[in-house]
Amino acid sequence: MSKTLEFIFDFGSPNAYLAYKALPSVLERTGASLVITPCLLGGIFKATGNQAPMIAFGNIKNKLDYEKREMDRFISKYALNDFAFNPHFPVNTLLLMRGAVAASRSNDLMTYVEVGLAAMWEDGKKMDDPETFVAVMDAGGLDGAELLRQTQDPDVKMELATNTEHAVGRGAFGIPTFFVGDEMFFGKDRLDQVEAELNR
Repeated sequence: MSKTLEFIFDFGSPNAYLAYKALPSVLERTGASLVITPCLLGGIFKATGNQAPMIAFGNIKNKLDYEKREMDRFISKYALNDFAFNPHFPVNTLLLMRGAVAASRSNDLMTYVEVGLAAMWEDGKKMDDPETFVAVMDAGGLDGAELLRQTQDPDVKMELATNTEHAVGRGAFGIPTFFVGDEMFFGKDRLDQVEAELNR
């Protein structure tokens, strides 16, 4: 029986980009299908008291240097040579994540994710700027103006908030988080464990 891998997702995490780009081989080997659940990383942090690594580890000698080394190793392992750290980081992803909910309602979420990730973590776009958002989505074959309009829809806002609340309720404290059934895995470095669970 085919299994489903759920990805608790926000564009704001560079590790979400790296994990997403590494997933195709896992999905191919396991025959699993991918479901992306848009959530707001800032909301997860607020609800759990978590912090971004740059803040949480900023005063720990050598910690951030090691985190960078681990990221470089991951990039090398999966040949993710298009990755470039966004010069506008941190980017407020509220607009992008509401747009993701809107895109999911028209079955365009996977295209939207591809376009948004490339803009954030390859092209260095400032994706919390509405004009940039519209231009990027238009260039990716989506209706940027319509997506922007839908980001103000109360139902879209509520769905994103609900997704975020539910993710925290299931144990999420950061992104990327994955679920295989009720089993949770956090971080891009847990993909081997994710694959093993999918193969059980």
